[in-house]
Amino acid sequence: MTPAPTPEVLKAPLVVEFPFTRSLGPVQSAFLTGLREHTVLGVRTTDGRVLVPPVEYDPVTADELADLVEVAPTGTVTTWAWNPAPRRGQPLRTPFAWVLVRLDGADTALLHALDAPGPDAVRTGMRVRIRWAAEREGAITDIACFEPYDGADGGEAVPHTGTFTDPVSGIVAPARLDYTYAPGRAQSRYLRALADRTTYGERCPSCRKVYVPPRGACPTCGVATEEQVEVGPRGTVTTFCIVNIKARNLDIEVPYVYAHIALDGADLALHARIGGIPYDEVRMGLRVEPVWSEDGRYPDHYRPTGEPDADYDTYKEML
Repeated sequence: MTPAPTPEVLKAPLVVEFPFTRSLGPVQSAFLTGLREHTVLGVRTTDGRVLVPPVEYDPVTADELADLVEVAPTGTVTTWAWNPAPRRGQPLRTPFAWVLVRLDGADTALLHALDAPGPDAVRTGMRVRIRWAAEREGAITDIACFEPYDGADGGEAVPHTGTFTDPVSGIVAPARLDYTYAPGRAQSRYLRALADRTTYGERCPSCRKVYVPPRGACPTCGVATEEQVEVGPRGTVTTFCIVNIKARNLDIEVPYVYAHIALDGADLALHARIGGIPYDEVRMGLRVEPVWSEDGRYPDHYRPTGEPDADYDTYKEML
């Protein structure tokens, strides 16, 4: 007898993206505004060292630092690593070297990219200079990259007031991670079942708990789970939060509610959006049912069933 083939494990490209907004103190504001004006600033510590990029507190003594100095746009490579395949968002589109550069007048090194024809053209101790971006806005990207340089040393750091017209007061740093997610056999079975509007959990053979979504193993007993158990489709809100910040690229008006929902027959609550009810009427114990997406592949959100609220004792173990 030929065994049935094992279904292929699913996989899909995913992107995690978050624009991080932060305000700048006087030291970081002066540094980034200086880059916009073709000026590289560092900060001098109480023992005379010059730190570039500057920081607000001495990393050794924790003393507050405010003595700004200007250093040269030229420097020396202290160490490097070749990047043969640049990724999205990196400084250069062609292969380049990541380098730590100690600018003339500084005692610490700055991390950036070096535009070089190949790894054989890069070495520790080589002289480089800043290549400025054509358009500058007060960000580290105002340094387009470093490039080889055969000129003289830029000399010692000189005092600088850190005063500029229209200083930069804040930045938005986009964080993005592109990756391929493979959910594994257990969750692949779970996702395929959802496409048929069926929700399966898996039961632990030891403690007999049913986990939804299944994890392939019981997190308590550490044993594999194979027995599939159909649960739901209805469930109970165990706890919830009200979302007041609109997510990028998500066409849902705020405020809305995200909740933990214990599906009937499950021993683990899953999280989903609650709809079909004003946000301020969502409550613990609310009985809900799925509203499926337009393509029918997954629950888009859950809505009230109209049943009486569940008794607290029936779901208190899943809070």
